[in-house]
Amino acid sequence: MKVCDLTQFYSPLSGGVKRYVHEKIAFIQASRPRDEHVLVVPGARNQVTTRGRARIYSVRSPVISRSTQYRALLNLAAIGEIIERERPDIIESADPYQVGWKAAALGQMHRIPAVAFYHSHFAESYLRRPAEMFGAKIGATLMSGARHYVRELYNRFDATLVPSPQLSALLLNWGVQNVREVDLGVNTEVFRADPGDRAVTRGAHGIPADRVALLYVGRLANEKNTQTLFEAFARLANRTPGKFQLVVVGDGQQRQRLQELVSSTGAVTSLPYCADSTELAQLYRAADVLVHPGMQETFGLVTIESQACGTPVLGIRGSSMERIVMHDQQWWAEENTPAALADAIEEMPPRDCAALGRLAAERVAERYSWGRVFDRLFCIYRDVCENYNRGQAG
Repeated sequence: MKVCDLTQFYSPLSGGVKRYVHEKIAFIQASRPRDEHVLVVPGARNQVTTRGRARIYSVRSPVISRSTQYRALLNLAAIGEIIERERPDIIESADPYQVGWKAAALGQMHRIPAVAFYHSHFAESYLRRPAEMFGAKIGATLMSGARHYVRELYNRFDATLVPSPQLSALLLNWGVQNVREVDLGVNTEVFRADPGDRAVTRGAHGIPADRVALLYVGRLANEKNTQTLFEAFARLANRTPGKFQLVVVGDGQQRQRLQELVSSTGAVTSLPYCADSTELAQLYRAADVLVHPGMQETFGLVTIESQACGTPVLGIRGSSMERIVMHDQQWWAEENTPAALADAIEEMPPRDCAALGRLAAERVAERYSWGRVFDRLFCIYRDVCENYNRGQAG
């Protein structure tokens, strides 16, 4: 089987989607000797990179965000030429915008089954706040338009893959047909519990040994709810000076707000985006707890990675991440406010973190290894292809 992934969510600083497709490539190379993989992404120039039975096509595209280095893949004709040349057995789109529409159209044109992975609930992430700002009537109109858009786009695919039961139920309620649930996963050979490197990593990054290290990994953006985390930490720094150290790994639109927090508290370690999985795993292990304030996450890949490294997670109740947290969540914040998050952090006893982390690491390794995830995904691929071929024959 030749699988072709199309996505715009790919840059030197991108996270979940990029990791997903690269882990899929590694899985094919290691476990599926008869399969091939093709990846089409935006880039600074047109080029093709071959790695074994995988080819990565970079299509020259303009930068749309300097902080994340994301690019808009506008040359849709180039995508068509690549599909024409490669003739994959199945197309997977990770894009809800113009690339998604093009993927569905190319599947129909070339009689290739096409699936979409609904990685991000973009309608909620980008429209909920404007909807609340402009009042109930305009808000209802915006969300109705979003539901119509999602229904029109994703019903053009032979299946829509979603990473959580909650999102599956929501899309079905919106009228999206043939929704299939697929978890994301973690590389358990890299992301594993190993407390031996904790002190070394802390020392290398100037994280005080006597402080409770709170880790955040991800983009600094409204949809990630990092403003709530920053405000919560400012409260903690004023309330209990010298007790907590916030370690932030990532970049984004709220970089200036983070720098202000660095200056005002003197208790923040700011690190750039980390592309090296081994280094990232060391940072997870160096922390006492991962604080994830996100409310819009469809899965929460960093949540799984942190637990695999033996570091427990603290979040805010009401997100899809609760399902994938493998330890007790009694200390989680009850509401999405800086005060509630600050209280939750302060009430989580540090002495319990190690025990929670060990339990979570064992459970994550059993349930969320990439091998298990992709075995499930390829079963869905086969099912989609068989159903498609039966439909074409009929």
